[in-house]
Amino acid sequence: MKIHPKGISVIVLFMMLVILVISLLTAFTTFESTYNVLIWSAGGILVLLFSMFFRYPVRKPFHNTNAILSAADGKVVAIEKVYEKEYFLKEMQVISVFMSIYDVHVNFLPIDGKIVYTKHHPGKNYPAINPKSSELNEMYSTVIKNESTAILVRQIAGIAARRIYLNVKEDDNVVQGEELGLIKLGSRVDIFLPAEVKVNVKLHDKVVAGQSVLAWIS
Repeated sequence: MKIHPKGISVIVLFMMLVILVISLLTAFTTFESTYNVLIWSAGGILVLLFSMFFRYPVRKPFHNTNAILSAADGKVVAIEKVYEKEYFLKEMQVISVFMSIYDVHVNFLPIDGKIVYTKHHPGKNYPAINPKSSELNEMYSTVIKNESTAILVRQIAGIAARRIYLNVKEDDNVVQGEELGLIKLGSRVDIFLPAEVKVNVKLHDKVVAGQSVLAWIS
């Protein structure tokens, strides 16, 4: 299993915390050796499960200039028309993907193009499944533009996620399927699309970042 570089320090800190807690627990109790083995084994499993948040998948690249791919692994929890008031200032379609604890938390670029806008928004930490999270939580907005279309990807932190790592910057030329960034321990990604595109998913669909087609441009 490959781990995202930005997750290594977090995993090490979590592992040290687990070791400290178990060491204190076993030092001040009189458990039989069998129970000690079970406790340490449970701690190891806990660290392994925590590490899964930061796994980095190796996937066969999918490339189609007419397709807008999912930026995140997870479940489609919203498809609606909204007024996008941060950058485009017009009505757009938004598809929201919720990432559970079982999903990969690395995000990937839905289209080819140029990064024309990025902005970090400090905020609260509502559960990502809560619609309020799209407005009030910590988030990172990224706009990608090419000759055919322009979209906004909004990475949203959740109740546990406290940091968003962005792997691109303004003026970068990017390729569909490359890494966009990572939401540590979280949570939800909103993809804002032009109103005229043909949506290719429905509510509760499971999608895979860099593989599943959210919409067709033409």
